[in-house]
Amino acid sequence: MTWLDTIVLSIVEGITEFLPISSTGHMIITDAIMNPNKTFTEQEREFTRLFEVCIQLGAILSVVVLYWKKFFDLKRMDFYLKLIVAVFPALVFGKLFSDKIDELLESPTTVAVALLVGGVILLFVEKMFGKSSTDHEENLSFKKSFLIGMWQVIAMIPGTSRSAATIIGGMQQGLTRRFAAEFSFFLAVPTMMAATGYKLLKAVKEHPEMLQDKNNLMMLGVGNVIAFVVALLAIKTFIQYVQKNSLKAFGVYRIIVGIVILGLSMSGYIKG
Repeated sequence: MTWLDTIVLSIVEGITEFLPISSTGHMIITDAIMNPNKTFTEQEREFTRLFEVCIQLGAILSVVVLYWKKFFDLKRMDFYLKLIVAVFPALVFGKLFSDKIDELLESPTTVAVALLVGGVILLFVEKMFGKSSTDHEENLSFKKSFLIGMWQVIAMIPGTSRSAATIIGGMQQGLTRRFAAEFSFFLAVPTMMAATGYKLLKAVKEHPEMLQDKNNLMMLGVGNVIAFVVALLAIKTFIQYVQKNSLKAFGVYRIIVGIVILGLSMSGYIKG
């Protein structure tokens, strides 16, 4: 990875991680555009994968900073328990199918199809789940939290978008667009921390040399800072948007991105 790759990928991560448009899909397009003819060594490829996961820590921190009163209110244990219940399915399925998920990440076609399907669903999600009554965490039951967590499992298919899956799941359970988006942000914290921690431990075990390289560590540090700042702005903008607008625009955008990835894959511009 170059420093230009570091900066651009971090900006892309910060923008796309919490929007229902798939950060994975955008990483594939970004990498294809920036490195069309480069042949990566296995170590370079492994570090890129590690980088793309680890910079999620910066994005996570942006959620904690924006909603710090919620995260550090120790008197409201229900909030923490609901997050645990919601994240549990992803932890179980993530552990069981970790290797298969890594294989799917190598398939641009899988990502493109997931983007297209999710895009179509977002076009009609308002009609399907338009009746919403739950607008506050106090009114969210443990059962609904768990079912939203089950929707998050679907996002293990690359290109689905964790944010899209949980927002759609939230609306299906009667949450308003705004609250479904907020709960998606909250749920991202334990989910992404677990995914990042697992990836780091795996890297330490299988490729310790990657984390002994000072340049790699600097890239990870800078990447997290950039992802944090950009995600902070993206979350605030997204919440303001969904309070007044539907999710159709994101559906149309996903369909366009999915078609672009399919085109790049069929033309041989990206491999997999």
